[in-house]
Order: sequence, then C-alpha cells, then structure tokens
Amino acid sequence: MQTHGLKSLGRTHDPDNVHRSLEMARRAGFVDINLDIIYGVHGESVADWSATVRSILELQPTHVSAYGLTVESGTPLADDPTRHPDNDLQAEMYEVADDLLVAAGLKNYEVSNWSLPDRECQHNRLYWLQGNYDGFGCAAHAHMDGRRWWNVRTPDRYIEMVDAGQTPESSSETLDDSTRRLEALQLLIRVRDGVPANSFSSEDQELLGDLIVSRGDRWVLTRAGRLMANEVSLRLRIS
Repeated sequence: MQTHGLKSLGRTHDPDNVHRSLEMARRAGFVDINLDIIYGVHGESVADWSATVRSILELQPTHVSAYGLTVESGTPLADDPTRHPDNDLQAEMYEVADDLLVAAGLKNYEVSNWSLPDRECQHNRLYWLQGNYDGFGCAAHAHMDGRRWWNVRTPDRYIEMVDAGQTPESSSETLDDSTRRLEALQLLIRVRDGVPANSFSSEDQELLGDLIVSRGDRWVLTRAGRLMANEVSLRLRIS
C-alpha cells in the first residue's frame, strides 16, 4: 500500500517494513509466504492500487490475499462517511489485482485469494470446508462439528480468566443440520471448485446469468460473479 493509504487507515508502519519482514522470514527458512493487501482506502486511486500490487509481486510471494476495505460499526472509519469505500471503484481495483496476479502466475482459488500452483493456504481451506479448529487467545474463534465459540475480546480480561482457572469463552452457537448444510454451500461457492449442480434452481440459474458458469457437475463463480459473491450465495438451496 502507498504511504498516504497507510496514513488514511491510521497505520504507523511504512512499506519498507514489509520488505524487511519478508526478508527476515526467508532468512528464517520460510518458503511459502503470503502477503495481505487491502484496496478501496480513501484517497487511493486505481493507479495507486496497481502500483501496490506490482510492488508486492516484486517480492515474489507464493500467496496473496486481497481484501476490499469494509466498514465496521463502532470504528472511527464508520463515524466518517467521507472515508467510506466506493463500491464501483473497489470492483475496478479487484479486476486490476486479478489481472496482475494471474499474469504473474498466481491463480485465484477463492474470491479473495490467489496462489502459485499447489500453494493454496491450507489454514483458510479448513474454514471454507467447515473443518474443526481450536482458538487460542483473546477474541479467538473455534469450531467443532457444528458448534462455534469465541473468547472474550480484551487481553486483560482473557488473562484474568485464565489465571482464575475459568474458561475464557465469551459465547457460542450450535448450527442445526439444515443451517450447516446451507452454510457449507455458501462457503463452497466462494472457492474454485464451486457447488453441486443442484444448488441453484433452474430459475435462479437463468437469473444469475454470467455470474456463474457450469463446469462438469458443478456451478462456479465467474470473475463477475466473484464481485457479487454474497448476492449469488443468497440464491443457493439445499436439496
């Protein structure tokens, strides 16, 4: 990200820190390295964003995650509408990123994720396939066979509860079978292999048009569909 974009987000580091961190990781023996980048920051142009993507490609990561800036309630960004991202501009930036990353040999395998062949993030795939995982630390989330839970948010509260021998779990939810099956489809539609052919009614197949494409016995998102993934997922059905 360009320096003025970082300042807009209140970040205190500079782009050189990314170079130093990546160099340290490689010296430590890490081979697979991911870089996260955010687009749609106030004051960021398409040219700025293109320069950011090109600069991170010079670092030759094996994996890149590119996320559109989102507005979370209760944050300074939420309180300042003049700094909110523009949806059309973000869509254009997404396409720029996809063009540059694919040209560099990184393939899109989930809406916001690209990797070199056989370098997909197994950590993230676990989430998309509804796998089980533990959560350690404040605000950490965990999942086990349809039950999800999350820890208290602040470090001091987390430490206090652990020291007292109490569970730091803040709350939880258990999904019923139909909800879990629908959620599975909503996650799968985001990944490269898509969802089974019976996941959309014939009417919705026609309605969605060029947002989805048939590949064998699966429906997968087109690039236009990736830009509308949340809306497409609302049309999914469980059989």
